[in-house]
Amino acid sequence: MKRGRLPLTALRSFEAAGRHLSFSRAAEELFVSQAAISRQIRELETFLHQSLFFRHHRRVELTEAGRRLLDQLVRSFDDIDRLLSELAAVPAQSVVRVSVEPSLASVWLVPRLNRFRELRPDIDVSLEVDPRLIEFRSDQPELALRFSAHATSWPRSEAERLASTVDSPVLSPALLASGPPLKSPVDLGRYTLLHEENRQAWTRWFEAAGVAPEAVPARGPMLADISLSKQAALLGHGVALGDLLQIGEELASGALIKPFDIDVASGAYWLVARSLNDLSEPARAFADWIRAEFAESRRVLAEG
Repeated sequence: MKRGRLPLTALRSFEAAGRHLSFSRAAEELFVSQAAISRQIRELETFLHQSLFFRHHRRVELTEAGRRLLDQLVRSFDDIDRLLSELAAVPAQSVVRVSVEPSLASVWLVPRLNRFRELRPDIDVSLEVDPRLIEFRSDQPELALRFSAHATSWPRSEAERLASTVDSPVLSPALLASGPPLKSPVDLGRYTLLHEENRQAWTRWFEAAGVAPEAVPARGPMLADISLSKQAALLGHGVALGDLLQIGEELASGALIKPFDIDVASGAYWLVARSLNDLSEPARAFADWIRAEFAESRRVLAEG
């Protein structure tokens, strides 16, 4: 096919719709109407004499031809984007952009960030707090730190497991001293329980502790994430179900107490990038530092 006949606008619309599996999200990305995206894809299908999407009620799915075309377009557009970014880049920039989930950023990463500054004062870290996984395009961060409850394969990305996560009840020494004795897990029902987003985590922990469901208190404040529940626990407002990796230093210092040796696995933290073997030098340095910091957190947790 002659290059002059390539339907570039339609291909761009299809690539965005294929990545998102959504015509509306493709329209938002390209700043056009959903009708324009739909029209462009219809014209491309007519040009190719075959369908690229199966159209279902409120969702679309790629056909085999659509999958083949999307894989090629994503690689090609990314290669073009990468080269254009290199040609337009200002030399001697030493900045690494990292996308981090809010609770991991505030509770674990920010308190340690000065250590990286001391190690590599020539590299500035730009943190972008966002729970959504990015696609690592040229205008986005090069690295991401994410939590997942399951072994996760993010599309068109590589992920390296940094540490498993386990949850266990924690509270302040002052609250324990002034509250009812904690002789068995069921005694936690006499305390205020601090919940993150929903009450399912406490339900799983009580189940692992052998406490009957009817004995589990269905009450307590609902907090957005672990940073808020940890702060509330430190202030003596109740018992938090803490991610032990993120509160290891508070446990080691005695600021928080873990009353029972009953831990429940809750997932893992991951280092994510488009390609972990093809990072810029600042990103490689930060990734190596992150691996070392997680290893130290695992060591502190094991020794505690």
